[in-house]
Amino acid sequence: MSLHPGLADGPVYLDYNATTPADPRVVEAMLPHLTHYFGNPSSGHSYAGEPHAALAWARSQVAGFVGAASSEIVFTASGSEADLLALRGAVLGSGRPHPHVITQATEHPAILATCRSLERLHGTRVTVLPVDGEGLVSPADLAAALDRDTVLVSVMAANNETGALQPIPELAALTRAHGALFHCDAAQAAGKVPLDVNALGVDLLTLVGHKMYAPKGAAALYVRQGVRLEPVVYGGGQERGLRAGTENVALAVALGAAAQLAAGDLTDGAPGRLRVLRDELHGRLAAALPGRVYLNGPAVRRLPNTLNLRVDGVDGNQLLDAAPQLAASTGSACHSGTPTPSPVLTAMGLDAGRALGAVRLSLGRWTTPEDITTAAGALIAAASAS
Repeated sequence: MSLHPGLADGPVYLDYNATTPADPRVVEAMLPHLTHYFGNPSSGHSYAGEPHAALAWARSQVAGFVGAASSEIVFTASGSEADLLALRGAVLGSGRPHPHVITQATEHPAILATCRSLERLHGTRVTVLPVDGEGLVSPADLAAALDRDTVLVSVMAANNETGALQPIPELAALTRAHGALFHCDAAQAAGKVPLDVNALGVDLLTLVGHKMYAPKGAAALYVRQGVRLEPVVYGGGQERGLRAGTENVALAVALGAAAQLAAGDLTDGAPGRLRVLRDELHGRLAAALPGRVYLNGPAVRRLPNTLNLRVDGVDGNQLLDAAPQLAASTGSACHSGTPTPSPVLTAMGLDAGRALGAVRLSLGRWTTPEDITTAAGALIAAASAS
């Protein structure tokens, strides 16, 4: 595959977990629906025909990607909105007077902030489970936290910083045996590892387009047939009445095309190719900086494209600043000039100094062996000079 045009003249891009370039094939699929096929898919005349059919086809593509029925896919404008629909929808839809929600400490802020809003606005009791040193939830901890008021458990498939893969089938089985719903934010996992809602045993699952080579603004929530949710947007009854508003057909088409391409990547062995490149990068750094390179998160149970590490004695932001040939991320945020350690790494037990040393290197569809050579050289030079 030729290099993506947006990557041709810039630094080596190793920030695919933050966002992905839209695949030109995805853009090509959606363009007619930004120009020629402009009709409202709910209208009763001929201008609605092509948009209506395209929306249905996109829904079937997304459904097929995760082993669902087309009727179980609800299009949204972002993963955060899909998470909101899942959590708020399940809590308010339960009709329970004292609802209880369980999540875990390294969840995406979209989940944790929604849980705090449910506490504040709707009197929901929230339990946040701890994680171990690899960022994984213990099924025993979940079993102990479930009680008669639990309506929903939400645990992500893969962590966006470390790539840690949670034991979703086991957690979901415990939850559903208890009579509660299980939601999984699969934004980072989609297209990198196989996802099947029936094999996972989930009731709700979030997918995000811009993590899988579609434009930003395209996302979806899988809602198992029979699950009752309170709508996130009220109005005309679109998306099974859960998310009103005239559908954005172009973005739905983009998500459908991206899902189909991602399914092809999984079949064609793309995750294995990325794993080899990721491990090559890690190996080069470890060999050049002996005793100074430490992996954050699981060595095995993680996404094939994700490498989160720290170099002893070097701040992550300073390391990347000294390697302008590379575009990557740290897990820290900077507020008023003072870096704050990643909450994910802090929850895993890393002290502030080690957490601030973290660098996340995430590979993707257009990462080449030459990119790995360039990135390794830049990071080794930056670390050696510090």
